[in-house]
Amino acid sequence: MRAAVLTGHGGPEVVDYVENLPMPEPGYGEARVKIKAAALNRLDLWVRAGWRGLELDLPHVVCADGTGIVDAVGDGLRSVAVGDSVCIDPTIVSADDPALRSGLENQTRIAILGEHHSGTAAETVVLPQRNLLKMPAGFDFGEAAAVGLVGVTAWHSLITRGGLTAGESVLIVGAGGGVNSISIQIAKLAGATVYVVGSDAEKCAQAEAIGADVSINREDEPQWSRAIYKLSNRRGVDVVVDNVGAATLGQSMRACRIGGRILIVGGTSGYQYELNLAQLFARHITLIGSTMGPHRDYVAFMEQVFAGNIKAVIGARLPLREARRAQEILEENAVFGKIVLEI
Repeated sequence: MRAAVLTGHGGPEVVDYVENLPMPEPGYGEARVKIKAAALNRLDLWVRAGWRGLELDLPHVVCADGTGIVDAVGDGLRSVAVGDSVCIDPTIVSADDPALRSGLENQTRIAILGEHHSGTAAETVVLPQRNLLKMPAGFDFGEAAAVGLVGVTAWHSLITRGGLTAGESVLIVGAGGGVNSISIQIAKLAGATVYVVGSDAEKCAQAEAIGADVSINREDEPQWSRAIYKLSNRRGVDVVVDNVGAATLGQSMRACRIGGRILIVGGTSGYQYELNLAQLFARHITLIGSTMGPHRDYVAFMEQVFAGNIKAVIGARLPLREARRAQEILEENAVFGKIVLEI
Protein backbone atom coordinates (compact mmCIF):
# COMPACT_ATOMS: atom_id res chain seq x y z
CA MET A 1 0.00 0.00 0.00
CA ARG A 2 1.22 3.48 -0.87
CA ALA A 3 1.55 6.09 1.89
CA ALA A 4 3.37 9.22 3.05
CA VAL A 5 5.16 8.43 6.30
CA LEU A 6 7.58 9.70 8.91
CA THR A 7 10.69 7.56 9.31
CA GLY A 8 11.68 9.44 12.48
CA HIS A 9 11.71 12.97 13.92
CA GLY A 10 13.53 15.85 12.30
CA GLY A 11 13.33 18.05 9.22
CA PRO A 12 11.52 17.42 5.93
CA GLU A 13 14.03 14.67 5.12
CA VAL A 14 12.21 12.28 7.48
CA VAL A 15 9.05 12.48 5.35
CA ASP A 16 9.08 9.58 2.89
CA TYR A 17 6.84 8.07 0.21
CA VAL A 18 6.54 4.29 0.43
CA GLU A 19 4.68 1.65 -1.54
CA ASN A 20 4.98 -1.42 0.67
CA LEU A 21 2.81 -0.90 3.75
CA PRO A 22 0.42 -3.77 4.54
CA MET A 23 -3.20 -3.35 3.47
CA PRO A 24 -5.38 -2.97 6.62
CA GLU A 25 -8.56 -5.01 7.15
CA PRO A 26 -11.66 -3.66 8.96
CA GLY A 27 -12.75 -5.19 12.27
CA TYR A 28 -16.08 -5.06 14.06
CA GLY A 29 -17.80 -1.71 13.57
CA GLU A 30 -15.08 -0.49 11.22
CA ALA A 31 -14.84 0.43 7.56
CA ARG A 32 -11.91 0.58 5.19
CA VAL A 33 -11.79 3.77 3.16
CA LYS A 34 -9.97 4.09 -0.14
CA ILE A 35 -8.56 7.58 0.34
CA LYS A 36 -9.00 10.13 -2.44
CA ALA A 37 -7.59 13.19 -0.69
CA ALA A 38 -5.73 14.00 2.53
CA ALA A 39 -4.92 17.45 3.92
CA LEU A 40 -2.06 18.86 5.96
CA ASN A 41 -2.32 20.84 9.18
CA ARG A 42 0.35 22.57 11.23
CA LEU A 43 -0.03 19.58 13.54
CA ASP A 44 1.92 17.58 10.94
CA LEU A 45 4.96 19.79 11.46
CA TRP A 46 4.78 19.43 15.24
CA VAL A 47 4.47 15.64 15.03
CA ARG A 48 7.42 15.54 12.66
CA ALA A 49 9.52 17.61 15.07
CA GLY A 50 8.38 15.46 18.01
CA TRP A 51 8.03 16.28 21.69
CA ARG A 52 8.80 14.61 24.96
CA GLY A 53 6.53 11.63 25.50
CA LEU A 54 5.46 11.26 21.86
CA GLU A 55 6.09 7.68 20.78
CA LEU A 56 5.29 6.75 17.20
CA ASP A 57 5.16 3.36 15.55
CA LEU A 58 7.48 3.90 12.61
CA PRO A 59 6.92 4.29 9.75
CA HIS A 60 4.11 6.61 10.83
CA VAL A 61 1.46 7.67 8.29
CA VAL A 62 0.93 11.45 8.33
CA CYS A 63 -2.13 13.74 8.06
CA ALA A 64 -5.32 14.04 10.11
CA ASP A 65 -7.82 14.91 7.39
CA GLY A 66 -9.11 12.76 4.59
CA THR A 67 -11.94 11.74 2.29
CA GLY A 68 -12.57 8.71 0.15
CA ILE A 69 -14.83 5.80 -0.77
CA VAL A 70 -15.71 2.89 1.51
CA ASP A 71 -14.34 -0.29 -0.09
CA ALA A 72 -14.73 -2.85 2.73
CA VAL A 73 -16.71 -3.11 5.97
CA GLY A 74 -16.55 -5.20 9.14
CA ASP A 75 -19.42 -6.78 11.04
CA GLY A 76 -21.71 -4.50 12.99
CA LEU A 77 -21.30 -1.54 10.62
CA ARG A 78 -24.55 0.39 10.17
CA SER A 79 -23.81 3.99 9.25
CA VAL A 80 -22.02 3.50 5.91
CA ALA A 81 -21.81 0.87 3.16
CA VAL A 82 -19.38 -0.15 0.44
CA GLY A 83 -19.39 2.49 -2.29
CA ASP A 84 -20.30 5.42 -0.03
CA SER A 85 -18.26 8.60 -0.35
CA VAL A 86 -17.21 9.70 3.13
CA CYS A 87 -15.29 12.41 4.97
CA ILE A 88 -13.35 11.70 8.14
CA ASP A 89 -13.73 13.16 11.62
CA PRO A 90 -10.05 13.24 12.76
CA THR A 91 -10.72 12.66 16.49
CA ILE A 92 -10.31 9.08 17.75
CA VAL A 93 -12.15 8.22 20.98
CA SER A 94 -12.25 4.85 22.71
CA ALA A 95 -15.60 3.14 22.09
CA ASP A 96 -16.17 2.67 25.84
CA ASP A 97 -15.27 6.22 26.90
CA PRO A 98 -18.08 7.70 29.07
CA ALA A 99 -17.53 11.08 27.43
CA LEU A 100 -19.24 9.76 24.31
CA ARG A 101 -22.53 9.90 26.21
CA SER A 102 -22.04 13.56 27.10
CA GLY A 103 -21.57 14.71 23.52
CA LEU A 104 -18.33 16.44 24.51
CA GLU A 105 -15.94 13.63 23.76
CA ASN A 106 -13.20 16.10 22.83
CA GLN A 107 -12.96 16.86 26.58
CA THR A 108 -11.48 13.44 27.37
CA ARG A 109 -8.40 11.46 26.38
CA ILE A 110 -8.49 11.64 22.61
CA ALA A 111 -6.15 10.64 19.84
CA ILE A 112 -5.89 12.53 16.57
CA LEU A 113 -5.27 10.89 13.22
CA GLY A 114 -1.72 11.55 12.12
CA GLU A 115 -0.62 12.33 15.68
CA HIS A 116 -1.00 9.47 18.19
CA HIS A 117 -2.80 7.39 15.57
CA SER A 118 -1.80 6.41 12.04
CA GLY A 119 -2.98 9.10 9.61
CA THR A 120 -4.87 9.50 6.35
CA ALA A 121 -2.10 10.04 3.76
CA ALA A 122 -2.33 6.46 2.54
CA GLU A 123 -4.04 4.42 -0.12
CA THR A 124 -6.49 3.01 2.43
CA VAL A 125 -7.36 3.69 6.07
CA VAL A 126 -9.47 1.63 8.51
CA LEU A 127 -11.65 3.66 10.89
CA PRO A 128 -14.54 3.22 13.35
CA GLN A 129 -17.96 4.10 11.95
CA ARG A 130 -18.17 7.02 14.39
CA ASN A 131 -15.46 8.79 12.40
CA LEU A 132 -17.19 8.58 9.04
CA LEU A 133 -19.78 10.93 7.57
CA LYS A 134 -21.44 10.42 4.20
CA MET A 135 -20.73 13.07 1.59
CA PRO A 136 -23.20 14.30 -1.03
CA ALA A 137 -22.74 12.69 -4.43
CA GLY A 138 -20.25 14.57 -6.57
CA PHE A 139 -18.84 16.77 -3.79
CA ASP A 140 -15.14 17.47 -4.33
CA PHE A 141 -12.97 15.13 -2.23
CA GLY A 142 -10.18 17.68 -1.85
CA GLU A 143 -12.50 20.41 -0.62
CA ALA A 144 -14.08 18.14 1.99
CA ALA A 145 -10.67 16.91 3.17
CA ALA A 146 -9.27 20.43 3.49
CA VAL A 147 -11.73 21.57 6.17
CA GLY A 148 -12.02 18.68 8.64
CA LEU A 149 -9.71 19.36 11.57
CA VAL A 150 -9.67 23.14 11.19
CA GLY A 151 -13.44 23.24 10.70
CA VAL A 152 -14.46 21.25 13.75
CA THR A 153 -11.89 23.20 15.79
CA ALA A 154 -13.16 26.59 14.63
CA TRP A 155 -16.85 25.67 14.94
CA HIS A 156 -16.46 24.28 18.46
CA SER A 157 -14.43 27.32 19.52
CA LEU A 158 -16.62 30.06 18.03
CA ILE A 159 -20.10 28.56 18.22
CA THR A 160 -20.14 25.94 21.00
CA ARG A 161 -17.60 27.37 23.44
CA GLY A 162 -17.60 31.01 22.38
CA GLY A 163 -21.37 31.38 21.93
CA LEU A 164 -20.94 33.80 19.02
CA THR A 165 -24.22 35.49 18.04
CA ALA A 166 -25.45 37.77 15.28
CA GLY A 167 -24.49 41.41 15.66
CA GLU A 168 -21.27 40.76 17.58
CA SER A 169 -17.81 41.74 16.38
CA VAL A 170 -14.90 39.33 16.01
CA LEU A 171 -11.17 39.93 15.62
CA ILE A 172 -9.19 37.07 14.08
CA VAL A 173 -5.46 37.34 14.71
CA GLY A 174 -3.78 35.98 11.59
CA ALA A 175 -5.34 35.66 8.17
CA GLY A 176 -3.68 32.78 6.37
CA GLY A 177 -3.91 29.76 8.66
CA GLY A 178 -6.42 26.97 8.18
CA VAL A 179 -8.38 27.56 11.40
CA ASN A 180 -8.46 31.31 10.80
CA SER A 181 -9.63 31.14 7.18
CA ILE A 182 -12.53 28.96 8.33
CA SER A 183 -13.17 31.13 11.42
CA ILE A 184 -13.68 34.13 9.13
CA GLN A 185 -16.42 32.28 7.28
CA ILE A 186 -18.09 30.84 10.39
CA ALA A 187 -18.18 34.29 12.00
CA LYS A 188 -19.78 35.80 8.89
CA LEU A 189 -22.27 32.93 8.73
CA ALA A 190 -23.20 33.68 12.35
CA GLY A 191 -23.90 37.32 11.45
CA ALA A 192 -20.83 38.92 13.04
CA THR A 193 -18.66 41.80 11.86
CA VAL A 194 -15.21 40.37 11.16
CA TYR A 195 -11.88 42.13 11.66
CA VAL A 196 -8.66 40.37 10.63
CA VAL A 197 -4.99 41.06 11.34
CA GLY A 198 -2.83 39.86 8.43
CA SER A 199 0.93 39.62 8.08
CA ASP A 200 1.02 41.42 4.72
CA ALA A 201 -1.18 43.11 2.15
CA GLU A 202 -1.69 39.98 0.08
CA LYS A 203 -3.00 37.94 3.02
CA CYS A 204 -5.24 40.83 4.04
CA ALA A 205 -6.74 40.95 0.54
CA GLN A 206 -7.28 37.20 0.57
CA ALA A 207 -8.99 37.43 3.96
CA GLU A 208 -11.36 40.08 2.63
CA ALA A 209 -12.08 37.90 -0.41
CA ILE A 210 -13.47 35.17 1.86
CA GLY A 211 -15.57 37.46 4.00
CA ALA A 212 -13.53 39.67 6.34
CA ASP A 213 -15.14 43.10 6.68
CA VAL A 214 -11.96 44.92 7.73
CA SER A 215 -8.34 43.81 7.47
CA ILE A 216 -5.36 45.35 9.24
CA ASN A 217 -1.93 44.90 7.69
CA ARG A 218 0.52 44.16 10.49
CA GLU A 219 3.36 45.59 8.39
CA ASP A 220 1.64 49.00 8.43
CA GLU A 221 0.07 48.71 11.90
CA PRO A 222 2.39 46.74 14.20
CA GLN A 223 0.29 47.99 17.15
CA TRP A 224 -2.87 46.62 15.58
CA SER A 225 -4.79 46.68 18.87
CA ARG A 226 -4.77 50.49 18.65
CA ALA A 227 -6.24 50.30 15.16
CA ILE A 228 -9.00 47.99 16.42
CA TYR A 229 -9.71 50.40 19.28
CA LYS A 230 -10.17 53.28 16.83
CA LEU A 231 -12.17 51.25 14.31
CA SER A 232 -14.56 50.05 17.04
CA ASN A 233 -15.24 53.59 18.30
CA ARG A 234 -12.97 53.06 21.33
CA ARG A 235 -14.98 50.04 22.43
CA GLY A 236 -13.02 46.97 21.35
CA VAL A 237 -14.43 43.78 19.87
CA ASP A 238 -16.73 41.23 21.49
CA VAL A 239 -14.61 38.21 20.59
CA VAL A 240 -10.92 37.72 19.75
CA VAL A 241 -9.70 34.52 18.10
CA ASP A 242 -5.99 34.20 19.01
CA ASN A 243 -4.17 31.06 17.90
CA VAL A 244 -0.73 32.72 17.90
CA GLY A 245 -0.25 32.83 21.67
CA ALA A 246 2.63 34.47 23.49
CA ALA A 247 3.50 37.01 20.79
CA THR A 248 -0.03 38.40 20.40
CA LEU A 249 -2.07 37.75 23.54
CA GLY A 250 -1.18 41.12 25.09
CA GLN A 251 -2.56 43.01 22.10
CA SER A 252 -5.55 40.66 21.96
CA MET A 253 -6.38 41.65 25.56
CA ARG A 254 -6.18 45.33 24.63
CA ALA A 255 -8.35 44.82 21.53
CA CYS A 256 -11.08 43.04 23.51
CA ARG A 257 -13.99 45.09 24.86
CA ILE A 258 -14.90 45.24 28.54
CA GLY A 259 -16.79 42.00 29.16
CA GLY A 260 -15.46 40.43 25.97
CA ARG A 261 -13.96 37.00 25.45
CA ILE A 262 -10.80 35.62 23.93
CA LEU A 263 -10.80 32.20 22.26
CA ILE A 264 -7.51 30.29 22.30
CA VAL A 265 -7.12 27.08 20.31
CA GLY A 266 -3.34 27.11 19.85
CA GLY A 267 -0.12 28.95 20.43
CA THR A 268 2.15 28.88 17.40
CA SER A 269 4.48 31.54 18.85
CA GLY A 270 4.82 29.86 22.24
CA TYR A 271 2.74 28.81 25.24
CA GLN A 272 4.28 30.78 28.12
CA TYR A 273 2.76 34.20 28.76
CA GLU A 274 2.89 36.54 31.77
CA LEU A 275 -0.73 37.49 32.31
CA ASN A 276 -1.72 40.90 33.68
CA LEU A 277 -4.43 39.84 36.14
CA ALA A 278 -5.57 43.42 36.72
CA GLN A 279 -6.27 43.77 33.02
CA LEU A 280 -8.19 40.49 33.13
CA PHE A 281 -10.48 41.14 36.09
CA ALA A 282 -10.86 44.88 35.83
CA ARG A 283 -12.10 44.56 32.25
CA HIS A 284 -14.18 41.41 32.90
CA ILE A 285 -12.43 39.51 30.09
CA THR A 286 -13.08 35.79 29.70
CA LEU A 287 -10.33 33.53 28.38
CA ILE A 288 -11.73 30.39 26.71
CA GLY A 289 -9.50 27.46 25.84
CA SER A 290 -10.71 25.01 23.22
CA THR A 291 -9.31 22.20 21.12
CA MET A 292 -10.80 19.98 18.43
CA GLY A 293 -14.56 19.33 18.84
CA PRO A 294 -17.10 16.54 19.37
CA HIS A 295 -18.57 14.60 16.47
CA ARG A 296 -21.83 16.55 16.62
CA ASP A 297 -19.89 19.76 15.92
CA TYR A 298 -18.06 18.05 13.05
CA VAL A 299 -21.42 17.09 11.55
CA ALA A 300 -22.90 20.57 12.07
CA PHE A 301 -19.89 22.19 10.42
CA MET A 302 -19.73 19.79 7.46
CA GLU A 303 -23.44 20.31 6.79
CA GLN A 304 -22.65 23.99 6.23
CA VAL A 305 -19.80 23.02 3.90
CA PHE A 306 -22.00 20.66 1.89
CA ALA A 307 -24.69 23.37 1.67
CA GLY A 308 -22.12 25.74 0.13
CA ASN A 309 -22.23 28.19 3.04
CA ILE A 310 -18.55 27.62 3.90
CA LYS A 311 -15.86 27.13 1.28
CA ALA A 312 -12.59 25.27 1.58
CA VAL A 313 -9.60 27.56 1.12
CA ILE A 314 -7.00 25.48 -0.72
CA GLY A 315 -3.59 26.94 -1.44
CA ALA A 316 -2.06 23.93 -3.19
CA ARG A 317 -2.90 20.43 -4.42
CA LEU A 318 -0.07 17.93 -4.76
CA PRO A 319 0.20 14.19 -5.46
CA LEU A 320 0.85 11.87 -2.52
CA ARG A 321 4.46 11.25 -3.55
CA GLU A 322 5.18 14.97 -2.99
CA ALA A 323 4.25 14.88 0.71
CA ARG A 324 7.74 16.06 1.69
CA ARG A 325 7.43 19.12 -0.54
CA ALA A 326 3.96 19.75 0.89
CA GLN A 327 5.41 19.97 4.39
CA GLU A 328 8.15 22.32 3.18
CA ILE A 329 5.52 24.63 1.66
CA LEU A 330 3.51 24.56 4.88
CA GLU A 331 6.58 25.30 6.98
CA GLU A 332 7.49 28.23 4.75
CA ASN A 333 3.97 29.70 5.05
CA ALA A 334 4.11 29.86 1.28
CA VAL A 335 0.36 29.45 0.67
CA PHE A 336 -2.90 30.97 1.91
CA GLY A 337 -5.18 28.17 3.02
CA LYS A 338 -4.74 24.40 3.11
CA ILE A 339 -2.46 21.98 1.27
CA VAL A 340 -4.17 18.89 -0.12
CA LEU A 341 -2.53 15.61 -1.12
CA GLU A 342 -4.43 13.85 -3.90
CA ILE A 343 -4.20 10.07 -3.84
